[in-house]
Amino acid sequence: MNNASLIADIEGYASVFHTRDLNGDIVAPGAFKSSLTRRAAPVRMLYQHAADTPIGRWTSFVEDRRGLFVRGEIILSSSKAREVHALLRGGALDGLSIGYQAAKARKGPLNGRRITEADLWEVSIVTFPMAQAARITHVGPARQDAQLEYGLLSQPAREGAQTENGSYSRPGRASGSPPTDVRHFADTLRSAAKIASTMTA
Repeated sequence: MNNASLIADIEGYASVFHTRDLNGDIVAPGAFKSSLTRRAAPVRMLYQHAADTPIGRWTSFVEDRRGLFVRGEIILSSSKAREVHALLRGGALDGLSIGYQAAKARKGPLNGRRITEADLWEVSIVTFPMAQAARITHVGPARQDAQLEYGLLSQPAREGAQTENGSYSRPGRASGSPPTDVRHFADTLRSAAKIASTMTA
């Protein structure tokens, strides 16, 4: 099969509500509703928050009682996407992490924040998620995608449209600057060490 026309389904929780992450931040239910409803730019699928490493596309977002549940497709046309898919299928990767700007937040415990509105820019597949419960729940095998094979990518419904079950359609084209609240690996280690020292002090 042609790698350029292969995709793999992926789904999981990009954010978990009511749960403190390694920076001490807590995301409140409904925090993503405004962003996903009004946003004209797509929420990107990246690897390790690297803006130059898109590996697929997110196709739906659902805020349920637990958190932000996402579904998407890894596009297996690049060697990096195929590598990530192999690591996911082999169990070596399973983390998800969000890149966002905090539109509304207030101070919380442990120098963290309670985020009530977040402008979501991207969801990354990562080795070390800042929110430790933000995990991938399913990765499918490679499969043929006729839309990619024949260059017939379908247009989504009204961009950012919310459905009756609380899900959102895939947004449209990109614009703007990268988010300021993307959590990188170094931040994760520093925050983990800080929390650990607080707990053992």
